[in-house]
Amino acid sequence: MYLERIYEPSLAQASYLIGCQKTGEALVVDPVRDVERYRAAAKAQKLRITHVTETHIHADFASGARELAERAGARLLLSREGGPDWQYRFAAQAGAALLGEGDTLDVGTVRVTVMHTPGHTPEHLTFLVTDRERGDQPLGALTGDFLFVGDVGRPDLLERAAGVAGSMEGSARTLYTSLRRFAALPDYLQIWPGHGAGSPCGKSLGAVPQSTLGYERIANWALQIDDEVAFVRAALDGQIEPPSHFGVMKRINRDGVPTLGELGAPRQLPAEALAHALADGLVVDARSPERFAAGHAAGSVNVPFGHKFATWVASLLPYDRPVVVIAEPPAEEAVASARRELALVGVDRFDGWIDASALDVWAARHGPLETTGHTTIEELRPRMERGEVAVIDVRAQSEWEAGHVPGVTHVPLARLAEEVERVRALAHDRPVVVHCQGGTRSAIAASVLQAHGVKDVANLAGGFAAWRAAGLPVQRDGQDA
Repeated sequence: MYLERIYEPSLAQASYLIGCQKTGEALVVDPVRDVERYRAAAKAQKLRITHVTETHIHADFASGARELAERAGARLLLSREGGPDWQYRFAAQAGAALLGEGDTLDVGTVRVTVMHTPGHTPEHLTFLVTDRERGDQPLGALTGDFLFVGDVGRPDLLERAAGVAGSMEGSARTLYTSLRRFAALPDYLQIWPGHGAGSPCGKSLGAVPQSTLGYERIANWALQIDDEVAFVRAALDGQIEPPSHFGVMKRINRDGVPTLGELGAPRQLPAEALAHALADGLVVDARSPERFAAGHAAGSVNVPFGHKFATWVASLLPYDRPVVVIAEPPAEEAVASARRELALVGVDRFDGWIDASALDVWAARHGPLETTGHTTIEELRPRMERGEVAVIDVRAQSEWEAGHVPGVTHVPLARLAEEVERVRALAHDRPVVVHCQGGTRSAIAASVLQAHGVKDVANLAGGFAAWRAAGLPVQRDGQDA
């Protein structure tokens, strides 16, 4: 048996290639849309992909399962569990076979046994893998978003991201039952999870790529709670705000992800294209926050290139408009990487990129560039005391609960675009100051507010960390911290 973990850092996501070296057959589990990497990995091991599957309907990335199966001429296998609301609507059209509790799949001498493990999502499957050349007991489990190293899949996403009202507590109870059942398996069972540290699909995921069930019994909080009520409380407590595009991803993956095909090289657009992009599309200025603050085209949003570029773009901007990126040369490699990462989260309408020098052309024709203000703790405190500013904390819910500046308003960055009118109402024509923990997310937040017409915006230098370092008052759950 051959096993390879294929990791996508931009998503903190793991796919798996499992092959039988005797027959040359292979299975891919939870592929992203960059499907050629799986075919290349299989070819390097003299394997042919005969089966493609996934553990559940994903919310954090666009699935590549259907496209990989088509390109490889493989059999597509999807969950039939979860009830009528959580069926793959494209399954029949794609000729997919459906899997459920107790089903088995043989990939050469490798046997995969299906275990229904709902809780994170109703249709979730875990795959127990047995190398029949070595024995008749499973050696490992592909747990997807059910069980992670040090954590479990969050049970609140159906309600908080997919809009299934009142489902959080029921999902948490179901997750508890699934974990108790899974925990009856042997300690030696290896755990191969679908995500690592940095994924928003859990709250305390470990960076170690794999574990064993025995180790998780002593190190994973979720397997140490024997009371259902206590588990539900712990599972729902401290979850970060889910990115707003998770609901879109869930729908796309349920209904059928469009074929991506070859991306090709991103187009560089002329300076004149900026006017059209600002009028009809979404302009993402990928320069540093400092460069953006010093001068940018009104209506553009600042999301610097980095490992969370695609997540923030998908979360903050609508999917139904084409994206154009402003970048400083040499930018071809960074733009190509950004385009690929956007495709991984289903943002396919990428029109191209524009050299940042086009901003000078824009300014010459349309007037001065817009700027973003900044302020310091020393400047902000007296203005807050006089009620001259509205201060918005854009950190995650767990950060806010751990401690926040007294008297400020909390609007997580993941929800800011949909709550602009609330911010405008809170401001009452006063200047708005935004802050996060250190200043990076609040720079994005300031640009989002400006793009939505809230023009008098400043970013707090150093953010909450600077406030706390200065020894200033902090509140936690309504009390001084």
